[in-house]
Amino acid sequence: MTAPDPVRAARALRGAAAGVLVLEGIAVLFVPRGIAQTEEGLGGVRLALLLVLAVVLVLASGVQRRPQGLVVATALQVPLLLTGLINSVMWFVGGVFVLIWLYLLQVRKELLGSPFGEPGPRSDDDAGAGAA
Repeated sequence: MTAPDPVRAARALRGAAAGVLVLEGIAVLFVPRGIAQTEEGLGGVRLALLLVLAVVLVLASGVQRRPQGLVVATALQVPLLLTGLINSVMWFVGGVFVLIWLYLLQVRKELLGSPFGEPGPRSDDDAGAGAA
């Protein structure tokens, strides 16, 4: 199944990707509160890593318009998941966000034919198949 208007579908999916990245950044900002209540406490290095990750996730939401934006955002899912090393609850939260991201890539693949490629112009064969 492909989208009737691939350019419009790609724009909508980029918006969804940007929204997910902003939500991930906000979720990472909640981690320091949970760490501060543990025995180890919140050190400067942990706080800096989490703040940098949150800022990078939010900034990555802004580059979703560019072709490489989706690749960058997909690579950022790894550090998001690895925040579970800092706080064990983030294994679950990060895992949920990674599953959402994988679902978004799957929908993109179904609608556009490729999870990372830009949509091409519609061919006449595609236009005729939708009407039949």
